[in-house]
Amino acid sequence: MTRCKYRSVRQHSGIGVVDKTVGILDAVAIGPASLAELVERTGLPRATAHRLAVALEVHQLLTRDTEGRFVLGKRLGQLAGSVVDPLVDAASPILAWLRDETGESSQLYRREGRDRVCIAAAERTAGLRTTVPVGAHLPMTAGSGAQVLCAWEDVDTIAEVLNGAQFTARQLIEVRRRGWAQSVAQREPGVASVSAPVFRSGTVVAAMSISGPIERLGRTPGARFAPAVIAAGRRLTAALHRG
Repeated sequence: MTRCKYRSVRQHSGIGVVDKTVGILDAVAIGPASLAELVERTGLPRATAHRLAVALEVHQLLTRDTEGRFVLGKRLGQLAGSVVDPLVDAASPILAWLRDETGESSQLYRREGRDRVCIAAAERTAGLRTTVPVGAHLPMTAGSGAQVLCAWEDVDTIAEVLNGAQFTARQLIEVRRRGWAQSVAQREPGVASVSAPVFRSGTVVAAMSISGPIERLGRTPGARFAPAVIAAGRRLTAALHRG
């Protein structure tokens, strides 16, 4: 799995334990983390990182994956659900439609600084699936969602993202021309995805995506799934326009 370096943008509240706890959550948000990785990403002593991570696990703000790594917990999604976000509200039924139409997990990403954040998702209910927790921070340098969020940006922003990206300027031109992007093992080995833009007032505000194992989506997933993903993106664009 490709790892992105933790970029500390924490503000200090003056209450040390709160700042350290938020640092733990920020570190896990960029991807699953073992205890050693938590220590590396946060700079906290091993005992402190372990104590805070276990406490967050008790409160279901963190949980562990099948490899024992810390990942964001379901309570974060529950808390996020209480925040009114017109984009997320409008996207929920469309994400469910896209999941049912394609048979794959669907996600909605929004750019936040140098990351893209999963702000809503509809998970495949059975079988092998790829799970991106709501609230997860992923890099803008890999994946079809990143390509879509980058392709319509200004020249300077694109140049900054392309520094170290897994895709090229030529690929972004093609994404903009055809209106969708695909990736195969670009962000994570074994995972493929397809994404399309969501517009508001002529500006791309989100990327509508599906993702799943390569053995099911294939090596050219766009050929099969792009029409449905584009349709979902257009539905959300229309819903935002009406709103």
